[in-house]
Amino acid sequence: MSKIILSILGLFLLVNCSPENSSSNTTENLYFPPLTGTNWETKSIADLGWKQEAVQPLLDYLELKHSKSFMILVNGRIVMENYFNGHSATTNWYWASAGKTLTSTVTGIAEQEGFININNKVSDYIGTGWTSETLAKENLITCKNLLSMTSGIEDIANGDDVSPSSLTYKADAGTRWAYHNVYVKLQDVIAQATGQTWANYFNTKLRDKIGMNGSWLTLDNNIVYFSTTRSMARFGLLMLNKGKWGYSTILNEAFFNAATTTSQNINLGYGYLWWLNGKSSYHLPQTQLQFSGSIIPNGPNDMFMALGKNDQKIYVIPSKKMVVIRMGEAANTDNPSFALSGFDNELWQKINALYQ
Repeated sequence: MSKIILSILGLFLLVNCSPENSSSNTTENLYFPPLTGTNWETKSIADLGWKQEAVQPLLDYLELKHSKSFMILVNGRIVMENYFNGHSATTNWYWASAGKTLTSTVTGIAEQEGFININNKVSDYIGTGWTSETLAKENLITCKNLLSMTSGIEDIANGDDVSPSSLTYKADAGTRWAYHNVYVKLQDVIAQATGQTWANYFNTKLRDKIGMNGSWLTLDNNIVYFSTTRSMARFGLLMLNKGKWGYSTILNEAFFNAATTTSQNINLGYGYLWWLNGKSSYHLPQTQLQFSGSIIPNGPNDMFMALGKNDQKIYVIPSKKMVVIRMGEAANTDNPSFALSGFDNELWQKINALYQ
């Protein structure tokens, strides 16, 4: 009888000390949905002790602001998943510049596999003459400069055009921060270094490993990612777990840490194509002005963000083990945004009402 009791006790300890039940380990507490199918664990507002009365005002606001979808994950489990204006769980939508973070992540993967070094100059991989700068100035531009938006390339009136004739000199690389689509040259770097197409390398090294759907499509002069809302949430969950999907490392933690902390000393609110909340100052796209305070005052200070045109959003909040997704049309249709907008702060006021 004593052996039976000891066996039962051992089984009890094994179950309650398993990774899924350990409250002391963030990685082990996170839930990751299966790579295929539609099963995804949920957590209710009531289970979290959040305020049910704050849900409808949030949903009303999202619909009023032309949203297509909205999700909140806590510990990887779905707390809210809502669709508006004809959108559904199977509808693909564009990420716009929120997809810059996909390029950042795959750049880190290519570096950890030994294909590139972000401190090397861009021309080491794609050859010289990719800009209209002098050879000496062009050779100052490293892959890290593209990741941190410090290429020094002229940003006025260039739009999405990244042909050599549009990439002209403004300042030495590393001395000026300016939001510019020249970052997309990193995709060419990776294609040349790996001997694969950008899409194929992205799909095999990131998309398929975390169960995303979607594809890169040409939109105007840019390459834009389209996927379902859940796929965007999967990527957010990967980054919440510092580049690991469960116990499988997709992106090494060293690159993750560099990508989600200040990457240069000009715009403190910018990492490697990620926006960073809670810094003492920040810059915005299309201006050289410096603004004091946090980018989103109502948002958590440790939040890092993928932000795209017309208010495509991935918010990752490590302290709350939370990921928030918003897809849709521009929240303020009379004043479309390139990345940040007043919508961010208003939205976080509504989200905060759920649990404050």
